[in-house]
Amino acid sequence: MASEGDIVERLWPLVEIHRGRRQAAVRFRPATWRPWLEPHGATQALELGALDTASTSGERLISRDDLAAARQALSDDPEGLRDLFVAVMLWGAGTTNGRAPRYTSAALGDTRMPHVLEATRSAVRVGELTRAYTEFTLRGVRRSFFTKWFATVDDRDAECERALILDDRVFRSLNALGWSSREAAGTRRWSARYAAYTGAMHEWAGSLGVTAHWLEWLLFDLNGHVEAQ
Repeated sequence: MASEGDIVERLWPLVEIHRGRRQAAVRFRPATWRPWLEPHGATQALELGALDTASTSGERLISRDDLAAARQALSDDPEGLRDLFVAVMLWGAGTTNGRAPRYTSAALGDTRMPHVLEATRSAVRVGELTRAYTEFTLRGVRRSFFTKWFATVDDRDAECERALILDDRVFRSLNALGWSSREAAGTRRWSARYAAYTGAMHEWAGSLGVTAHWLEWLLFDLNGHVEAQ
């Protein structure tokens, strides 16, 4: 595995090339999601974000800032957490993941949802990311989406090692850079590997003069293509 210094050295030209870029809002189609959410009484999140004025099919745009605003506005009761979870799924899927509405419906029908959302939110907010990872178990929701939930509900100060998203696109970039979550964590357990990833990203971001969330987005955007152009 490449050393921490090697990773920062490889990331530096990429950060310099892309430093001025920002993550765009994600487009979603309320009409596609509504039939999957209505049986659960969970359509409130379909009003989040802004109407895409360029769309002829009623598409809306939802951003990471919209998720943060929803976190502040929604209550911490089971219904509020459920609506925030749906918003995360909308943002995470956009218009490209056609299976996400079905998977979201499966999660909404899982009787464990109220406990899982509350327990993992509480764990994330006290920095217990390994515990949160271990405790997130809902039908249809895998790491790429439940780490989006972690990143959304983490409202700690920016100085903390806040939760980050870890999906397949980020992993492709990490692998291309020569970084191994298994070696960094010293174990095959994914909960520990996720915590090791989060810690490493915050350390690299500090060295590069960017936020860890921006660096996470950059690795997502690069999707394994880490050669500086």
